[in-house]
Amino acid sequence: MLEYDVFIVGGGLAGSRAAVEIARTDPSLKVAVVAKTHPIRSHSVAAQGGIAATLKNVDDADCWETHAFDTVKGSDYLADQDAVEILTREAPNVVIDLEHMGVLFSRLDDGRIAQRAFGGHSHKRTCYAADKTGHAMLHELVNNLRRYGVQIYDEWYVMRLILEDGEAKGVVMYHIETAQIQVVRAKAVMFATGGYGRAFNTTSNDFASTGDGLAMAAMAGVPLEDMEFVQFHPTGLYPVGVLISEAVRGEGAYLINSEGDRFMATYAPAKMELAPRDITSRAIFTEIRQKRGINADGSGGGACVHLDLRHMGKEKIMSRIPFAWEEAHRLLGVDSVREPIPVRPTAHYSMGGIPVNTRGQVRSSAEGLVEGFYAAGECACVSVHGANRLGSNSLLECVVYGKVTGSSIAADVQNRKLPQVDEGRYLEEAQQQIQGLFDRSGEYRINEVRQAMQDCMSEHCGVFRSDELMGEGLGQLEALQQQCGQVYLDDKGRLWNTEIIEAMELNSLMVVARTILTSAHNRRESRGAHFREDFTTRDDENFLKHTLAYYSPAGIEIGGMPVAISMFEPQERKY
Repeated sequence: MLEYDVFIVGGGLAGSRAAVEIARTDPSLKVAVVAKTHPIRSHSVAAQGGIAATLKNVDDADCWETHAFDTVKGSDYLADQDAVEILTREAPNVVIDLEHMGVLFSRLDDGRIAQRAFGGHSHKRTCYAADKTGHAMLHELVNNLRRYGVQIYDEWYVMRLILEDGEAKGVVMYHIETAQIQVVRAKAVMFATGGYGRAFNTTSNDFASTGDGLAMAAMAGVPLEDMEFVQFHPTGLYPVGVLISEAVRGEGAYLINSEGDRFMATYAPAKMELAPRDITSRAIFTEIRQKRGINADGSGGGACVHLDLRHMGKEKIMSRIPFAWEEAHRLLGVDSVREPIPVRPTAHYSMGGIPVNTRGQVRSSAEGLVEGFYAAGECACVSVHGANRLGSNSLLECVVYGKVTGSSIAADVQNRKLPQVDEGRYLEEAQQQIQGLFDRSGEYRINEVRQAMQDCMSEHCGVFRSDELMGEGLGQLEALQQQCGQVYLDDKGRLWNTEIIEAMELNSLMVVARTILTSAHNRRESRGAHFREDFTTRDDENFLKHTLAYYSPAGIEIGGMPVAISMFEPQERKY
């Protein structure tokens, strides 16, 4: 059995930043990071646009209080304001720390970090590295893992969280290359496993974003918070789904319908293309519904709109947003210097997740905590994004709450002993689970069930929702969950068998999908990214509260938790 003081599941920005903080705080602690890909291939590397911080390099009038207000307003007043205060106060410090680690931010002429406009922000406060910001940040943090001697287990899939008697004791993990199973015990377990975009059929997320951490926590009895709030990014490259960064609109691109109109003037005249993502996504789908979308030949009635960069000029496009140009050209053959990019909303980000307090400790309920269990990043819900995240606040959350959670863990493990774990039992159960997949005759191939689930979620729990639509979706998911137990493997080999991983990921996705749809069905209002056509207004009297969803195979129970309101009273959200 492997033994560590701290075991971190997830090699992206939040997990890596926490590991660095722990190692800096107490170099004597034995720390490990496990990832089902190599850490450099974690989805954080795909983040493009930037990281928000009130450095005041471009706008002297900016301040953390304004950043906090923009964030709370953007959240449709569901964000916990004590958590938002920490996020926005700490932002300048963590960005400067990243700079000192060696992150190659883009620069102003005088050498200071450049900052650009971003959707929902009232000032130019988004720091960036062209449009490859996550790439620049993650590479330096992973280099620092090596510098501080953090043990890295790459291409190990964590199968199970060991949670007994209200205490997280370790994990069970499976080596993709060799089929070896290991039980790990630790004084503290941290999840930083990212999001679940693959629950939908069109997503900006990579193939590894299957919600494993959320599903493991849920199956161990931990509630999931605010799972109904799924962000659809307005500008997914159509029909591929990969992201065209908000940085493109931040640099001045226009959204155009089939009539040549900059239609955001109708929906958010003060912000135009830089309105918050939920508003912009609904606007695009409304244009498409009203037959002002664009076909491949440029005629009306199509399934996308155009993102027009042509007026920006080649030099600006190639220096500020080269990756956006590259993606459109590589995947569709579109030269955005000369022609517009076809876009439509794509599933992008999970505002909800494993509930944590502002120290990163996982909640067992609205009042209780799970001893020795922590989470940060997209898999967690602290909640700084509430019902809708502002662009460039996600990288910020990863590094601020990665740092905060790492600091909490370093302090807490000083007084903890290694827990007792029955290694034999967990090894045997894991081996039986794997063998069961090999032995199953089954009726369905994995992709068949996964595709049906993704189509169900996109159709029944997308940008526009209703009671009838979601009720149908829940019925379909119930039937599909039965099929999950009847999938079979084509590959019976033990080494590098990716089908085994896909089968386990499918179970994770099904748990997450049912939780999202049940939570959405229960929230009878429209707030942020959750828009119901049968309840079109926000209902603070009945729903100014967080959802806590408790999963079991038999069904999902819904509870609630108050929103922390300390600075800004809820008001109507206009842009």
